[in-house]
Amino acid sequence: MAKLVVQVLDANDLMPKDGQGSASPFVEVHFDEQRQRTQTKTRDLNPQWNETLVFNVEDPRDLSNKTVAVVIYNDQKGSHNSFLGRVKISGASVPFSEAEAAVQRYPLDKRGLSSSSSSSSKQQQQQQHVDGLHGKESLFEERKANFKLDDEYKGMDENNQKKKKEKPVRAFYSVGTGTGTGGGGPGGPAPGPSPAMEKPPPVETRADFARAGPASRPMQMQFPGQRPEFDVIETRPPVAARMRYRAGDKMASTYDLVEPMQYMYVQIVKARDLPVMDITGSLDPYVEVKVGNYKGVTKHLEKNQNPVWNNVFAFSRERLQANTIEVVLKDKDMITKDDFVGRVLFDVMELPVRVPPDSPLAPQWYKLESKKAEKINRGEIMVAAWMGTQADEAFPEAWHSDAHNISHQNLTNTRSKVYFSPKLYYLRVHVIEAQDLLPSDRGRQPETYVRVQLGNQARMTRPSKMRNVNPVWNEELMFVASEPFDEYVIISVDDRVGPGKDEILGRMIIPVREVPHRLDSTYKLPDARWFNLHNPSHLEEEGEKKKEVKFASKIHLRLCLDAGYHVLDESTHFSSDLQPSSKVLRKPSIGVLELGVLSAQNLLPMKGRDGKLTDAYCVAKYGNKWIRTRTLLDTLAPRWNEQYTWEVYDPCTVITIGVFDNAHINGSREDARDQRIGKVRIRLSTLETDRVYTHYYPLLVLTPSGLRKHGELQLALRFTCVAWVNMVAQYGRPLLPKMHYAQPISVSQMDWLRHQAMQIVAARLSRAEPPLRREIVEYMLDVDIHMWSLRRSKANFHRIMSLLSGISAICRWLNGICNWRNPLTTILVHILFLILVCYPELILPTIFLYLFVIGLWNYRFRPRKPPHMDAWLSQAESTNPDELDEEFDAFPTSRPTDIVRMRYDRMRSVAGRVQTVIGDLATQGERALAILSWRDSRATAIFIIFALIWAVFLYVTPFQVVAVLSGLYLLRHPRFRSRWPSVPANFFKRLPSKSDMLL
Repeated sequence: MAKLVVQVLDANDLMPKDGQGSASPFVEVHFDEQRQRTQTKTRDLNPQWNETLVFNVEDPRDLSNKTVAVVIYNDQKGSHNSFLGRVKISGASVPFSEAEAAVQRYPLDKRGLSSSSSSSSKQQQQQQHVDGLHGKESLFEERKANFKLDDEYKGMDENNQKKKKEKPVRAFYSVGTGTGTGGGGPGGPAPGPSPAMEKPPPVETRADFARAGPASRPMQMQFPGQRPEFDVIETRPPVAARMRYRAGDKMASTYDLVEPMQYMYVQIVKARDLPVMDITGSLDPYVEVKVGNYKGVTKHLEKNQNPVWNNVFAFSRERLQANTIEVVLKDKDMITKDDFVGRVLFDVMELPVRVPPDSPLAPQWYKLESKKAEKINRGEIMVAAWMGTQADEAFPEAWHSDAHNISHQNLTNTRSKVYFSPKLYYLRVHVIEAQDLLPSDRGRQPETYVRVQLGNQARMTRPSKMRNVNPVWNEELMFVASEPFDEYVIISVDDRVGPGKDEILGRMIIPVREVPHRLDSTYKLPDARWFNLHNPSHLEEEGEKKKEVKFASKIHLRLCLDAGYHVLDESTHFSSDLQPSSKVLRKPSIGVLELGVLSAQNLLPMKGRDGKLTDAYCVAKYGNKWIRTRTLLDTLAPRWNEQYTWEVYDPCTVITIGVFDNAHINGSREDARDQRIGKVRIRLSTLETDRVYTHYYPLLVLTPSGLRKHGELQLALRFTCVAWVNMVAQYGRPLLPKMHYAQPISVSQMDWLRHQAMQIVAARLSRAEPPLRREIVEYMLDVDIHMWSLRRSKANFHRIMSLLSGISAICRWLNGICNWRNPLTTILVHILFLILVCYPELILPTIFLYLFVIGLWNYRFRPRKPPHMDAWLSQAESTNPDELDEEFDAFPTSRPTDIVRMRYDRMRSVAGRVQTVIGDLATQGERALAILSWRDSRATAIFIIFALIWAVFLYVTPFQVVAVLSGLYLLRHPRFRSRWPSVPANFFKRLPSKSDMLL
């Protein structure tokens, strides 16, 4: 009978399925109602089986109509095995003989929409001769199809391959099939593939990756559970910082983290003594600068024969289509064609080259020429033209050739700018009491409270418990104030007359600039003051002289601006600034952070509906400094090459870089919103000092329809430390200024203040020119981070389980030691235990030496790349549409009642499980407290009697003897162990708790 031989070799980079970042895979092969499986490889994402499976072939002629199914499962020890992936192989593709067997590569297919598999497979097919099978023509066509499939994988995203010049890492799974006559399978090793089928082997395993040379080693770094397209990819752009580091170049440049981009600059300064062109004797001049198909135009100035423009035009040198610059001066005509006044020509090849820090090139006067290159009697224009780079001072404010179709009004929306957040302070208002209030109804007891308003912030005290005309509150209210303190604090005392009806009993206004400052907790609080309350109907306008008031209601207040706090406008988990508001309390900087925004690639067309691509720009935020790159129009692969610098005061901070699509180009509405393309966060403490990091970061955005990748952003980073002692000492200092610990602010109040600070920053930056719009600031500051999200809850739960998995692994190791699973290890532990008991002074040195050795050993496995957004850790790929719809829902909700009811029931179910866990923890704690509380008098009596016996025993017995006996008892052989719970565990579980007292 003919035989089908399948060799299962190995698998790489399988998906973790056990909840601890690993899996225990095995392979099942199905053929013609026959099923065989391999051994299980425990906790191995890169298993190697090297097993041979043999199947019977009843009718070799029918083999082409059958299928070989290869399935990988995760062995869950008796429970339902989880699916990892599968491959289906047509019987027609099986080779005729063992000599024709070859390695075939297949991606692991998904079983359905709910299954996920990130690995792919390779199959080695081995077959001995089978009479009656199809001819070699069918085999050739099948192999040709396999080659075509493999070429499709190799040619995937060919444009990206050309740009990166790197081959991404692909994991493969190996299986071999073959048929043969006789009863036995191949006994020896499989022969090598035929020359016709052989291909250059890729880097397949981590060992091969380490052995590969720099030329062949792919620069893509992967993580367990992370899809390859979401990984960070290292790049080697030709930036001066890398070239200097590798080639020993001593060149110093402020733009050494970006690629130099050559530009041709033309500065139009002014003109003089221009001729009159209109019949009315006037001239409305403007200038056109033409280079090939590009044309830049200045504004026209009405009735001016000596105009001044002072405009700079920048043309990208790599896009120059002509060797001549034509500067044409024209007269604007509203009715007919604009009149030609004169022109000046420049040869591009003759332009001087300017390299900063050289001084700016001095412009010169040039006489205007006619179209026939003849000098005109009147008219001169002052022009300067030179070659430079993006490091030129004129670059940020220049008109760029890639924005040639934008009007002058919208040109400012495309320029690069630097912004600074306003300096924020906490305003503390201590409302103490009031006297001599005058309610309108003297016969009723007033229910008074105080309302304090600062700008858009309003807070109220609780109603006073003393319902009379001299109420007492004694409450502190906190607000966020910003320089230059041009706002007013409005304080009013209201009387709650009825439901929804309040009466103002008095009001006062205090300018914020008159409020005293307090640096930190060592300074005394300002003295409380009495202020007059005015009737709102008799309040006089500001600036008028107020008359002396003989009698007025009064309020007792203490106000101060606390400059010792750091006003949080972003989450403390990824904050970029932790300095106090006062400059006096700030520490000196410890280093410099340099960021090079190089380029982006594979961006999605955000304006596809309008027939355009993407108008992309970047925004970066660190500390109170924001930067915005110029907008590059209508491109999916923008190249900014702009570099920025920040001072660093704390290494445990985060820089945030976002990419957006500019929606405010020509013809855009004012209420249009810039679309998010993606965001990157990088923690400075994860960066090595003085090292240049150049990587492509995936731009991931979570939308109501799911996780989407909008492209990749290429960044260059360098953190330079200038004060090593201060940086090391920073790790021992409090994270926030001391004021946060001397007079802490409650969590609920801090969340409200953070939201107000975000609103102030967004409002202030949106008034700049060009504005950094509110949607940009809110996205960069994660304004909705505090909102409920089932996805984030799952992610945090998995983070906790990942932490507990380490403790669980230690417990399993100790359990294995106690159960003598590895006798040699258990004996060594016995010896170490006895040594430590005999020499207890070695215990602490041994522990710290062990920590030192483990840390030193892990140094070789340290991360070599900056952190990035992890889609797998964020549970962004496994979230269902309803959970995403709930996460993006407004607050309060705008969804129908039935959907809200369903989500409420789901939240009740989740909260019920949390409630059960919390109740179990409380039960265990109450049982521990009940040991000596005589709640169960018999249990307490038993415990104290045993405690007395143990006290006497431990007093007369040396400690080393007790420790040795206890340790040997815990490490005893399983033959001397009982399968039942121990007596102390049984005693503890029988202790009472308060769970039976709950209603």
